[in-house]
Amino acid sequence: MTNVAMQAPPIEPAAPGSRPNLDKGFNPISLILFVGLLAGGFLYVIDSVYADVNSSGTKITTLLPFLLLSVALLIALGFEFVNGFHDTANAVATVIYTHSLPAELAVVWSGIFNFLGVLTSTGAVAFGIVSLLPVELILQVGSSAGFAMVFALLIAAIIWNLGTWWLGLPASSSHTLIGSIIGVGIANALAHGMDGTSGVDWSKATEIGYALLLSPLFGFCAAGLVLLSLKVLIRNPALYAAPKGKEPPPWWIRGILILTCTGVSFAHGSNDGQKGMGLIMLILIGTVPTAYALNRTPAPSQMESFQAASAAAVVVIEKQATGHNALGNPRPAVTSFISQRKMNEGTYVSLAALVKEIAAQVDRYGSVDKIPADAVRNTRNDMYLASEALRFLMKDKENSLAKPEVEVLNTYKKELDMATRFIPIWVKVAVAIALGLGTMIGWKRIVVTVGEKIGKSHLTYAQGASAELVAAGTIAAADIYGLPVSTTHVLSSGVAGTMAANGSGLQWATVRNLLMAWVLTLPCAIALSASLYMIFLEIF
Repeated sequence: MTNVAMQAPPIEPAAPGSRPNLDKGFNPISLILFVGLLAGGFLYVIDSVYADVNSSGTKITTLLPFLLLSVALLIALGFEFVNGFHDTANAVATVIYTHSLPAELAVVWSGIFNFLGVLTSTGAVAFGIVSLLPVELILQVGSSAGFAMVFALLIAAIIWNLGTWWLGLPASSSHTLIGSIIGVGIANALAHGMDGTSGVDWSKATEIGYALLLSPLFGFCAAGLVLLSLKVLIRNPALYAAPKGKEPPPWWIRGILILTCTGVSFAHGSNDGQKGMGLIMLILIGTVPTAYALNRTPAPSQMESFQAASAAAVVVIEKQATGHNALGNPRPAVTSFISQRKMNEGTYVSLAALVKEIAAQVDRYGSVDKIPADAVRNTRNDMYLASEALRFLMKDKENSLAKPEVEVLNTYKKELDMATRFIPIWVKVAVAIALGLGTMIGWKRIVVTVGEKIGKSHLTYAQGASAELVAAGTIAAADIYGLPVSTTHVLSSGVAGTMAANGSGLQWATVRNLLMAWVLTLPCAIALSASLYMIFLEIF
């Protein structure tokens, strides 16, 4: 009985006219709305930056930082735009190829939920990406090397994404951006005469690498298991049929497919949109630090909780530093620990001195938002150093911290992160618009690959729902843990998994190309960004 239930229904070839109409253009009203959204978003960004700079009390003496800011923001939002039509196309492939939604409506629907996903995102992924960058570049992001870093990694990511999109390959924007960041880190280390491996936080890179490596394998297996489970639990043959002609599926199947498409789009926005946010915040900190280096909208109770957490952290750290005294500036020793991840007798004592200095700075002015413009960058750098040092300290196996002491340090680290790791709402809106509009523009090439070139038979309703359900769940889980995953890899591998589970067969030429893109993305992005970084260092 079980064997009968687990067998796939006979594969029916799709009717000759079942291919969706992908060539229907958008009507003039859509074009007007598109241009209107671009113009509105542009004006909103300009107004928001002006308001933030004005409220910080910054005196504008030159327009150069704002010109650099404009160029950098355009490139960063350009990355998100390309990300939209490169990655999100995967989300709409199943509803388009099952005729659940017309192509033009599907991409608009997906764009809207990408927009909402970005707006409701937490920022955890954004700063997880940023923490991969070399600490010395983050601390000097407004320098020529800082701008070279930002421009190199973003332009490298855009070039690779556009190239794979042109070939119709569902390559990963996440993979591309991680590779670009690693390339910059390696090039920066070599430029300063250091070992290339010292320029990257390899523990964090490994953690992210596992997420990117395992998520496609999970997508393949889980989507296949979901499909087989559906066959056991739901015996309705209509769910396992390929579309007949251009008729939409029964309403309940259609509802499931639209729901899963919505989930993938929302999850993609909440995860992928954050990658651009973190880089935009670096750009803002580098160009207008007085307005964006520190969170100037703290909660009323934050001052008291910050000082209490600082005092408790100092007690814990000084206990570990017993017998040693801080001499001079503690920052070089803390920076060295972050870069090399090697503890010595000066680590704890220097960190304790730095924590005391941060508390004194905040206490002197009454709260974080009252720190004057000329001191903001230094305070922010001190807070970032302390936060990163605590992160590595609590991971270090050589530390002798008890569990209650770790909790004290974690509480203090959260207070530091609240002051330095924030994302203004206008940044979310700008990224959401770029990602959503990108979804509506260049979707066709990737949609054709996912819908027609992975399996040997037409995508069935159950296959589309299974792949998207797994993709939405995987991305949402990664978002909770602050890890970037690839919508492209999870969904395309999910479609392949359902084809294999259904006995539909795979088009191995496409699978081979997908695997090649998966393997080549990281080294190519590393080489591109490293080369561009060295070039930009000479230009800036």
